[in-house]
Amino acid sequence: MTQRASGTVFIVDDDDDFRDSMKWLLESDNFHVIGFTSAYDFLDRYNGDMGCMLLDVRMPEVNGLALQQIMIERGIKLPIIVVSGHGDIPMAVNAMKYGALDFIEKPFDDEVLLRLVELGLQRATEMFKDNVAFNQSRSSYDSLSKREKEVMALVVSGKSNREIAEDLGISPKTVEVHRARVMSKMRAGSLPDLVQQSNRLNAV
Repeated sequence: MTQRASGTVFIVDDDDDFRDSMKWLLESDNFHVIGFTSAYDFLDRYNGDMGCMLLDVRMPEVNGLALQQIMIERGIKLPIIVVSGHGDIPMAVNAMKYGALDFIEKPFDDEVLLRLVELGLQRATEMFKDNVAFNQSRSSYDSLSKREKEVMALVVSGKSNREIAEDLGISPKTVEVHRARVMSKMRAGSLPDLVQQSNRLNAV
């Protein structure tokens, strides 16, 4: 039995037959799957689980592109594989611009879909780890005093202790104390680690 990446495949499609056939295909290849009949159904029932989405671009009321925008607004981060009919290619391209992982055109090869879903779940795992790392960095950063945040900003900009002391009007020895506290509170094992955390926080 093939070991699949962890997470759930969320299928959002108003076509019952297509949704059921995709569910059967994916479950037969050891993926965990949940189906949704519409964008509203997904938004009402999604509980924050890690996974990726198989999204039909053309649906009544709220189409796939609109759902993608709502997800961005609500901070729902899932790798999305857009399913497109021949006439829906422009919409699928727009979905890619909003960050979709890829799109496949009906009818498609089952093996292509399975590979994309596996890639989507791998990407979801990476996103989950990145989110955990961000939350840890944010919590640590929030624990810094105002002065420690000032010192951290100057440290990651590449300034020496003496330059930081001159900028802040304090002694180099005091800078050393603040710097040590910053490294400890941020749980940074090295300067590159501290810089990476700073970049992570500033990227959001």
